[in-house]
Amino acid sequence: MTYNFDPEKWYENERLRLDRRRRAGELTDEAAARAAEELERRYEAMLARLDGTFPVGRQPTPEP
Repeated sequence: MTYNFDPEKWYENERLRLDRRRRAGELTDEAAARAAEELERRYEAMLARLDGTFPVGRQPTPEP
């Protein structure tokens, strides 16, 4: 399986979308700043998940 998701491009697109909304008056400067902080948090969490390892095949089930 090929995984072609580009997290940097996603982040860039989302930042541009926030900037457009702020310039259009849909977001105040404060709301845009809060949204940018949330976007940064989501981006960092995404990178942490993408950098993780993923087991392949059957995994042993832990004993109770």
